Amino acid sequence: MRIALATSAEHPDLHEHDLPLVTALRTAGLEPAVELWSDPSVDWSAYDAVLLRSVWDYHTRYLEFSEWLGQLDKAGVRVLNDSALVRWNADKSYLLELRERGVAIVPSQVAAGDCLREVVGGLSGREVVIKPTVSASALHTVRGVAGSEELSRAMDDLPDTVYLVQPFQPEIQTDGEWSLMFFGGVFSHAVVKRPAADDYRVQHEYGGSVELADPTPAVLEGATEALTAAGATTTPYARVDGIVSNGRFLLMELELIEPYLFLPDHPESYTTLAQAVAAQLVPAGISQ
Repeated sequence: MRIALATSAEHPDLHEHDLPLVTALRTAGLEPAVELWSDPSVDWSAYDAVLLRSVWDYHTRYLEFSEWLGQLDKAGVRVLNDSALVRWNADKSYLLELRERGVAIVPSQVAAGDCLREVVGGLSGREVVIKPTVSASALHTVRGVAGSEELSRAMDDLPDTVYLVQPFQPEIQTDGEWSLMFFGGVFSHAVVKRPAADDYRVQHEYGGSVELADPTPAVLEGATEALTAAGATTTPYARVDGIVSNGRFLLMELELIEPYLFLPDHPESYTTLAQAVAAQLVPAGISQ
């Protein structure tokens, strides 16, 4: 049973943190190979499945990425996570859908064009975060006080696309942001991410730090509810990001495409992930 581990042009080789996953997949009965998702010479039909790993440029080449997913679907090649779920998860407006399904989310509005300034204007005096609905790693994300000249100038430099507007959540700086990892719908481990001093971005490239942590029952319950509402309780992998505000877990993002899963922080999770991947393929009747 052959499985392609999809990478990207800027990261064509498997990330060093994913190297133990190769061994774990082989132990689980799979034969992994690393392939660049945008390489037109790859014969994807030679694989039983494609596991999305470091496809970290999908948001900057989304049309091409979506067409590639369509090619895999047409060829009958299984995508993990499921290609339909990946398409849905690529646009952060899914947060509004989950809110309608009863999930507690960070307050969010979607706006584009002239409507963006109208939405931001309606939050005058409040600190807000503006990010593209299709984005990753804080690309084209700005923070500022609605109505201020500084934020207005920052918005002038934003590309013309659709944006998510959210009130800034100070809990990110005081308590940190939770990331909970699930494999096959089963909770594995969690970390708390904190930004550097005077910043709000928790990503490593902006100086953020990470600490392994045990979630409270309320945090775990909130994350599980988000997965259930999204129909993602059996996906091979999922990461649920959120904060705790007034004792309640608020969903910030549901990561189902190419999330960093903090596997080195919890080494046994390599085996758990590999087994979850194998479990998805065997029931589907895929064989060598």
